[in-house]
Amino acid sequence: MVTLTHYVVLSSILFGLGAIGFLTRRNAMILFMSVELMLNAVNLMLVAFSEFRADMAGQVMVIFIYAVAAAEVAVGLAILIGLFRHVRSVDINKFNVLKW
Repeated sequence: MVTLTHYVVLSSILFGLGAIGFLTRRNAMILFMSVELMLNAVNLMLVAFSEFRADMAGQVMVIFIYAVAAAEVAVGLAILIGLFRHVRSVDINKFNVLKW
């Protein structure tokens, strides 16, 4: 039987992998995927606790987080495409065009 502990461990592992990917990689696409992995880990945790407590508040919060994540991806990819057209790279170390 799957318990709450299993969900917490899985969510912690996913969040840790996302954090490691965000801190160690320099590719902008990998950074976006790492942030999405961390958001999904938090969503998994919210749904697990919501189910454990028999309260729908966590699942409603997940819907709002998915809406914000979709907007983040749309804006982030638009910025990334604009920068790629200018710099011809997705390496974030080369994105110094945003500096004053």
